[in-house]
Amino acid sequence: MIHLTGKERDWVLYDVGNSAFVMLTATVIPIYFKNMAAEAGVTAADSTAYFSYASSLVTILSAVLIPFLGAVADIRGFKKPVFACFAGIGVLGCLLLPFPVGWMSFLGVYVIAKTGYQGSLAFYDSMLADVTSEERMDELSAHGYAWGYIGSCIPFVLSILLILNSDRLGLGSSYVFLTVFFLNAGWWLVMTLPLLRSFEQICYVERREHMFRHSFQRLLGVMKEVWRDRKLFWFLASFFFYIDGVYTIIDMATAYGKDVGISDTDLMLALLLMQVTAFPCSILFGALAKKYDAGKLIKVSIIGYLGIVLFALQMRHGWEFWFLAVCVSVFQGGIQALSRSYYTKIIPKEQAAEYFGFYDIFGKGAAFMGTLLLGAATQLSGTSRMGIGLLSLLFAAGYVLFRKAERAAEL
Repeated sequence: MIHLTGKERDWVLYDVGNSAFVMLTATVIPIYFKNMAAEAGVTAADSTAYFSYASSLVTILSAVLIPFLGAVADIRGFKKPVFACFAGIGVLGCLLLPFPVGWMSFLGVYVIAKTGYQGSLAFYDSMLADVTSEERMDELSAHGYAWGYIGSCIPFVLSILLILNSDRLGLGSSYVFLTVFFLNAGWWLVMTLPLLRSFEQICYVERREHMFRHSFQRLLGVMKEVWRDRKLFWFLASFFFYIDGVYTIIDMATAYGKDVGISDTDLMLALLLMQVTAFPCSILFGALAKKYDAGKLIKVSIIGYLGIVLFALQMRHGWEFWFLAVCVSVFQGGIQALSRSYYTKIIPKEQAAEYFGFYDIFGKGAAFMGTLLLGAATQLSGTSRMGIGLLSLLFAAGYVLFRKAERAAEL
């Protein structure tokens, strides 16, 4: 395990902070939304589909905003304020989640909060080149995800305890969720402050006259370079498919679990177990990257996710959801961390935010296809199993395209 410098530690802490919101989106938010929608007479299949569409809208907004703002953020002195703006939108959105009284307005606030979160991550990921050296990137990236998983357990456990003991504490449903959302937003904010205090933008381009026009021109240049560099192009194409499957599973696991009859308590506790077991697994993948090629580890993770999707198709019992949660935890941190560091090594460091704008489109933005596919298949078939089954195609395509990226690198 590497010893973290002060700047590396502050960078990792942001993963600890925003991961609390990730846990909310994977557990409390879909449960809260589906219960709200059910009270309004919306069927389980339709509420799952609407939640999928909201997640897809987030990716559209991210795809429109982040690449251009990434070009702006690469200018000296701009990366921190752009990052702070998106992080602030995410925190504020999390604070406002318990106030809407209807399921449609709740989804509107959720879209705003998650767009802030998505945007902050694009610029946060690009900071990796500023806070550490290339030889430490794989391990530091893995530490970010690992400590994010374990750190998020603190507000998540408190949230579960509040929800499960709301009657004993004399808290009504509205007050307990108000407390939960405020708790997690506060955690996110506190863990963001150290990075805002210590971050220095080392990799940058100089500011020029007509800044926005020049940023747009540089963005077009990056698009051309991505097309010319076949290794980079095929990696992003592969990443588009396999990480789409990963994030769709993260976003929709709880909604799918409810659809097949898993209890709310089982869902939340199983995902808590996933966070705990993901910590050592992420650290392990970071350590393995020192001995084995990161590309091989990414391919192993893709195959692991393909097996997870196939097993999920026949899931009917609570223990199966627990088993799947552990399986996901084995590969989740590794595939995310190694993909981030793998990409950082093959792009120009001074244009990291621009390139990570595309990474975000091909990555978290790609979840548009997965969530839309799952939502449409669920509504058309009347069961979310059909949508889950289609995710296997994403991992298969990701594996094939990653092999093309490896072959392009050998030429």
